[in-house]
Amino acid sequence: MPATRRPNRGPSAAAENRAALIAAAREVFADAGYDAPLSLVARRAGVGQGSLYRHFPDRVSLALAVFEDSVNDLEALAAEPGTTLTDLLALITEQTIASTAFIDMVSMAPIDPRIRDVHARVETLLVAPLSRAQRAGGIRSDLTSGDLLLAVGMLAGILARTPAPARRRTAERAWGLIREGMTAAGRAGGEPSRTG
Repeated sequence: MPATRRPNRGPSAAAENRAALIAAAREVFADAGYDAPLSLVARRAGVGQGSLYRHFPDRVSLALAVFEDSVNDLEALAAEPGTTLTDLLALITEQTIASTAFIDMVSMAPIDPRIRDVHARVETLLVAPLSRAQRAGGIRSDLTSGDLLLAVGMLAGILARTPAPARRRTAERAWGLIREGMTAAGRAGGEPSRTG
């Protein structure tokens, strides 16, 4: 059901409108994908399209505002002592299950410089935990953080075509297969390790 349009309260409503647009975009993109009409986002937020474009001049600006929260959560987790690669990949998986649209933005080869910056932030936060897992011997030494983002992109592609109720089970099965290729034992054809 579309939101009721709020009366225009002028500049004092700017922060409230921006927050409503971000919340609406999160829902709309999760439900209808990244290419969903922006007019639907404005309607869901209860604002006019003029307000949407004042805050977010294009689709990428809006998507990045939504995705910023997810990246901040990842960076906060990565900064916590003792965070493992498994912890980060689990959070990325949860974010992917919730909205495959945004993971596509950082897992594909980015063209827009703003997407490239987000892509670089996510790739960078994976470097240290990956290195620790490699030193522990559970992860292939030739695996890179870019390889991990490629794996996330493959997962997002699968989940984007999976009905929402089945996404968690599908993600678990997919990661089980991906981990076999990531582990040192899996590369040698032996029993895969579950560390890292």
